[in-house]
Amino acid sequence: MRVTAAGSLPGDDFRGAVRAMSEALPDVLPLPELPARGVGSDMFGRTLAMVDGLEFDLQPAGWRLTAHGDAAFRRARAEWRRDLDDAEELLQDFDGVVKVALTGPWTLAAGVERPAGDRLLADHGARRELAQALAEAAAVLRADLARRLPRATVWVQVDEPGLIAVGSGSVPTASGFSRHRRVGEAELVDALRPLGGEASLLHCCAPGRWLGVASRARFHGVAVDAALVDLDELAQWCDERRRLVLGVVDTASRTRQGVDELVRTALRILRQVGTEVYDDLLLGTACGLGGWRLGDVVPQLDALTRAAALVEESLARG
Repeated sequence: MRVTAAGSLPGDDFRGAVRAMSEALPDVLPLPELPARGVGSDMFGRTLAMVDGLEFDLQPAGWRLTAHGDAAFRRARAEWRRDLDDAEELLQDFDGVVKVALTGPWTLAAGVERPAGDRLLADHGARRELAQALAEAAAVLRADLARRLPRATVWVQVDEPGLIAVGSGSVPTASGFSRHRRVGEAELVDALRPLGGEASLLHCCAPGRWLGVASRARFHGVAVDAALVDLDELAQWCDERRRLVLGVVDTASRTRQGVDELVRTALRILRQVGTEVYDDLLLGTACGLGGWRLGDVVPQLDALTRAAALVEESLARG
């Protein structure tokens, strides 16, 4: 059974993080995200830096769509290009899966400001334009990584922690006195579908039902928080033998969990949904490790790897 992680890591040394991940997670290597480097490296700045044709600047409330990008946006783009160059150099002989994460259209729409104020979520045209630009950026990124790393298989992980809030109408307006209107499932799916496919994962670490959206948007894989995922939806997903990254490491606790605890968590969920081990079943982290102590990351991933072997053995015995 393979293992992986969401991608966010502590520290500010990208090259060191790539080396560490290639050793700790040699089958499915998450391209490191290092939010400690600053706003250009957080989940918003890093993804916006991939998008061509749109410009953004940094305001006290966060990133804003604008006619001309500012110095912070230019730095984010330059940093992203350096990271790709470093990854190409360090992973030239890597022949496993390289998983690169980007923030999904609905989380971006709920977190990025429009020029006139409030979030892009309030503007149907702006949020549609952003989703289209993001889909184009993902296709370019996938092709670029395939060219740079010819021996690797590239997966794109679409991070949508805001998906449930957008779909339920619980995203607050800028004033805080009201909520943005809920987005229907059909529109959620339409924005996500261009990002789906055989080599794409939809990742959400919020409580609620969303695997149906992933399926309708044609994602072959999902990454879930084992503590929050809806088990009925998960059972159907596993019955269809779709790719699943079961996030058994509780990343919110920011404390290391032992092998036995991880095994118990994984077996409890997998037995409840009545599945057995299959090729596209992986163990992973519930979310990112960016808030963890640097010295805890590799030992936690080592424990996850050992737990996966024990889970596979236990399920094989029945």
